[in-house]
Amino acid sequence: MPSQEATVKPVAPPVAPEPEERTRDRVLQAVLHQGPVSAAELGESLGFTPAAVRRHLDALSRDGLVEVKLVANQPAGAGRPARRYVLSHRGQSKRGNDYLDIATSALTDLANTAGEEAVAAFAERRFAEMERRYRPIVEAAGDSLEDRAEALSGALSGDGFVASTRAVGFNQPAAMLQSIQLCQGHCPIQDLAREFPVFCDEETKVFARLLGVDVRRLSTLASGGHVCTTHIPLGRNQTPQQAEKRTRVKLTKQERPR
Repeated sequence: MPSQEATVKPVAPPVAPEPEERTRDRVLQAVLHQGPVSAAELGESLGFTPAAVRRHLDALSRDGLVEVKLVANQPAGAGRPARRYVLSHRGQSKRGNDYLDIATSALTDLANTAGEEAVAAFAERRFAEMERRYRPIVEAAGDSLEDRAEALSGALSGDGFVASTRAVGFNQPAAMLQSIQLCQGHCPIQDLAREFPVFCDEETKVFARLLGVDVRRLSTLASGGHVCTTHIPLGRNQTPQQAEKRTRVKLTKQERPR
């Protein structure tokens, strides 16, 4: 009887573990997109054990790339504040702020030679270009303010702002309390806006014109917030009008009301 050779199944080569640096960068990216986020939420979204995600968070904290924010518990705010992770200023800068030092110096010189109005005019021109590019995207979303805000968020993300939206107050009986919060997890010109807040002001005006409602800035990365947050009220489909100039009247001592 002819001998039969045993069939040997090929053994799959062992899968090389993901390099530690690449894994840590995944955690950093998750904090950027989800922050403020808890360690447990990060572990669940990335598929890491609690011990593994905390190890990476500790390393990122030592490197100064993430920091802990104490956030009041929702919805009542009772109990001890929860620990949430966000990108630090250094972590924001790590994503790229090339030439910002040069730009800041150039605008400082412009302000010194031509005045603050020249800087404001420059910022207005810069964001007018943003408005020109974003308007077709936002208008294609239709008349729904929620859809327009989502379209604006997508356009911002395409430019590196890591934007997202979330509904607020939809569990409230009064419709006027309902709103959308537009959040930007990254600002490519954060350091520049810190020196020249007019850039944040002009961006807010662009959002109001694109959405057709008065919006309000709740926080900015440039002023120390962990995200840029814009409050978009629902139920007010009224195009914001240009603010009227107010004249300050100085009363004499005799004219002041008693």
